[in-house]
Amino acid sequence: MIGVGIIGYGYWGPNLVRNFMEVPGCRVTAVADGRAEQLAKMSARYPTVQAFGDAADLIQSTAVDLVIIATPVSSHFELAMAALKAGKHVLVEKPMTATTAEAVALVEEADRRKLMLAVDHTFVYTGAVRKIRELVATGSLGDIYYYDSVRVNLGLFQRDVNVIWDLAVHDLAILDYILRETPVAVSANATGHVAGQPEDIAYLSLMFANNLIGHLHVNWLAPVKVRRTLIGGSQKMVVYDDLEPSEKIKIYDKGITVNGNGDINDKKYKLLVGYRAGDMWAPQLDMAEALGVEAKHLVGCLERGETPISDGQAGLRVVRILEAASESIRDRGRVIELGTSPCLA
Repeated sequence: MIGVGIIGYGYWGPNLVRNFMEVPGCRVTAVADGRAEQLAKMSARYPTVQAFGDAADLIQSTAVDLVIIATPVSSHFELAMAALKAGKHVLVEKPMTATTAEAVALVEEADRRKLMLAVDHTFVYTGAVRKIRELVATGSLGDIYYYDSVRVNLGLFQRDVNVIWDLAVHDLAILDYILRETPVAVSANATGHVAGQPEDIAYLSLMFANNLIGHLHVNWLAPVKVRRTLIGGSQKMVVYDDLEPSEKIKIYDKGITVNGNGDINDKKYKLLVGYRAGDMWAPQLDMAEALGVEAKHLVGCLERGETPISDGQAGLRVVRILEAASESIRDRGRVIELGTSPCLA
């Protein structure tokens, strides 16, 4: 039986406790939070779970095998490193760390101690994203041309990270999961409208080695909540709307064909673009709660000694892009090569 300890019982903590409580083969044994009122809420609902006011005490508890960290990003590294050094497996909320150097250090420590390090990239466990990965992997969409996402709403403003680290991290995790390649460069622009607070609107462009391009729009100041992604391929195209109650994915048999020959300088040169407009269908999806799927997956990986989908390396790749995007924002959108940026060395 795997003992689970959760640090942080704020916005996401209750969801973590509920889902891991329901996974066979594990039990939530402890929750830590520095706020007495939050611990009181937890204890009222889960009286058998031990409450700690200090995370260090939970980490040292012999009843805890897996430490889950659901605290502000600035505290992720210190808590995760302490847990790894105490011989505990670790699951960290997104983004995994505040810097690439911290992410590298955690990955190396976990590898050295042969412990599981995972990051809570919840979206990769949704039925919709898993279906998109299947479509890409089987070649059903053809060559991928673009990934274009809008992820906006009114709030919630974060204290220690800007809108990129809060919202764009989801799409970066999805891209990392569904594609076989990683971006080679990133450019980003962002601005803030609340004095003394992080940027609340941002646009990211991701460049890949081929003609694939990614574009992400994230915004805390939108009047409506939008979670819509377009994925264009040479054979088919996908509209992924996470707010749709049932048909979250729609696949369109639409595209173009380009025919033409001859020298472009030849006056007789002709370029013919043909348009294909076929059917649309919405595949049946697994509608199980993503966090529950993730919890079962992680516990299963621990039992079998396997590497989870959202392992430390996935967390590192996402943090690397986030840090490069932050550098680009500071330099007014300058293109940052992911292999050459000083912060990524």
